[in-house]
Amino acid sequence: MKYMLMFVGDEVAWEQAPADVKKRGYEAVGTWWNEHSKAGRILDGEELKSPRTATTVRRHDGKISVSDGPFMEAKESLGGFAIVDVPDLDAAIELAKSWPALQTLEIRPVVEHRDDGGQPA
Repeated sequence: MKYMLMFVGDEVAWEQAPADVKKRGYEAVGTWWNEHSKAGRILDGEELKSPRTATTVRRHDGKISVSDGPFMEAKESLGGFAIVDVPDLDAAIELAKSWPALQTLEIRPVVEHRDDGGQPA
């Protein structure tokens, strides 16, 4: 099954962390990412830029508005994601537990659509 792991963290705390802490963090994450990519568990994913770079498009009562900034203000924000392919939710949880960064991970199943473009399988 495919799952999305969403890496949620405190951007301000990360920005204020000393350079050596950030370097070790990126190295640990790189090692984790490479190991699980080579094993075929990570299919895709990316680190996201700061929520300050977000643009939000809203539709309300038939009108569309575009604004700078994230959809909602929060201490924690989505910092990146990985699409993983593992046997089941338990395997996705074990993979998330091995994430080396001090962050919260949200796990959601991916809706897999049929090849013919029909309803989800």
